Amino acid sequence: MARISVYNKEGKEAGTMELNDVVFGVTPKDRVIHQVYVALQANMREPWAHTKDRGEVRGGGKKPWKQKGTGRARHGSIRSPIWRGGGITFGPRNVRNFFQKINRKMNQTAVRMCLSGKVREEKLLVLESLESGGKTKLFADLRGALPGAGKSTLLLVAEGTDALNRATRNIPTVHMQRAIDVNVADLLEHQYVLTTKDGIAALESRLA
Repeated sequence: MARISVYNKEGKEAGTMELNDVVFGVTPKDRVIHQVYVALQANMREPWAHTKDRGEVRGGGKKPWKQKGTGRARHGSIRSPIWRGGGITFGPRNVRNFFQKINRKMNQTAVRMCLSGKVREEKLLVLESLESGGKTKLFADLRGALPGAGKSTLLLVAEGTDALNRATRNIPTVHMQRAIDVNVADLLEHQYVLTTKDGIAALESRLA
């Protein structure tokens, strides 16, 4: 099993702990991670762009001019797509569905690969415990004492608290997330992952 350093509340090494190789010792495969990441991004898309077809454009109920005798081309509505101000043909519609299915097994495998990558790059930081009392300065000082100070950090907790949320929400580079909810996008979009022994237990319980 892989061993990782454990830090105390002062940001100093206070020992080591073993990690489950089933979760933190997986060989990353870029294609799997990429496929899951793209699917997550697609599932967050909302089709805002919307154009009206000829049946939705207001007006045009009356025939512009009679069918014959004018010398002009025949038309039945001024809201035809070939008219200025008419309907749009094959334009974007807000009913488009971008959803991509992600198999549960593939999703969990990709999360394991990302966590294993963080361990391999020494960007997974584990604390003995985390008690901030709701003070941003205390947590900011702790993060500054740990490796990768100032880098984007994903804080994984077993259970979030109001005090911890208050302590981290005003730090631009830190984002808090429950360990059981973390996904590939969260892990890829942050350089460092900071958690506790309880957070590691929650991850292993979910993914092992």
